[in-house]
Amino acid sequence: MSLKKTFMATMAATATLATTVQAETTLKISHYTPALHGIQTDFIEPWTEQVTECTGGEVQFEIFAAGSQLGNVARQQEQVMAGVVDIAHGLHGIPRGRFPRTSLIDMPFLTNDAGAASQTLWDLLPTHLAEEYKGLKVLALHAHNSGLLHTNAKKVETMEDMDGLRIRTPSPAVSQMLSTLGADPQGLPPSEVYESLQRGVIDGTVFPWDPVNSFGLNEVLNYHLDLRAYTVSFFYVMNQRSYDNLSEEAQACVDQASGADLVAKFGDWWDAWDAPGRQDAIDAGHEITELSEDERSRWREALQPMMDGYLQSVKDGGVDNAAEIYQAMQDKIAEYEAAQQD
Repeated sequence: MSLKKTFMATMAATATLATTVQAETTLKISHYTPALHGIQTDFIEPWTEQVTECTGGEVQFEIFAAGSQLGNVARQQEQVMAGVVDIAHGLHGIPRGRFPRTSLIDMPFLTNDAGAASQTLWDLLPTHLAEEYKGLKVLALHAHNSGLLHTNAKKVETMEDMDGLRIRTPSPAVSQMLSTLGADPQGLPPSEVYESLQRGVIDGTVFPWDPVNSFGLNEVLNYHLDLRAYTVSFFYVMNQRSYDNLSEEAQACVDQASGADLVAKFGDWWDAWDAPGRQDAIDAGHEITELSEDERSRWREALQPMMDGYLQSVKDGGVDNAAEIYQAMQDKIAEYEAAQQD
């Protein structure tokens, strides 16, 4: 081969290599749960593998879990908005006040099923919730199964038993619920609950069974009241610029792995994630109590003014159609729960 041909071939190979390298994109994903939690092992990791395979390796991922420099639950939304990370999974209620429309799903006694709540959020996103996600590509919205009240020193069975208890709370709606029932809500990220219980800073927490297991809380708890009174919602979102910078083919792969099909998996996932926490409490000899129907009726009645007031506060905060959104959530959840019973 002549020197000229050799030079041309080398240049072509170099250009091809440069194009290939340039086409590869590594996206950062952050979330606030431990790396061994199902959020990462069952949800995020398989999602990244699906996208990477679909793109033929064009899109790769780096995951930052709890304990990492990007794993702070209070910073997920701001990090993804600023482009510090490309994708984030976080709680709508932390920090408070950033997702007032979506967080209406946290209202007491609205639902006790992760599947129905998650599908309701996804259905209402384009019509009622989209304004809260400007600058973001929403990949999924979801909620957990109904939360319980977990305490270390005092068993709770009635509203009166709640009086003065310092209870960790995950969201404004749940905080108002606890206050109305006589408790003293304490805003804490999940990662701080164990130490706060151990040191006596709080008397208990509201959680579904899953984080009780993943954060090892059964070691510092003794009593569990099955409230079936609230849920908490989560976002899985991507910086819009990060999405727009992908090739059309890669965008299609992200879309294919996300949306309704992804949201539909959370009901079964939460059932599976909750089971070990409950079994661990049973094995430890803890007392698990179910809120009686008579007591549940008392709680509902006591909480009605709080719910009316919360809706008004959301409206006063600029969400003029808060009551309409709440009614739409009620209707959708009823529809999904009825379908589950058929």
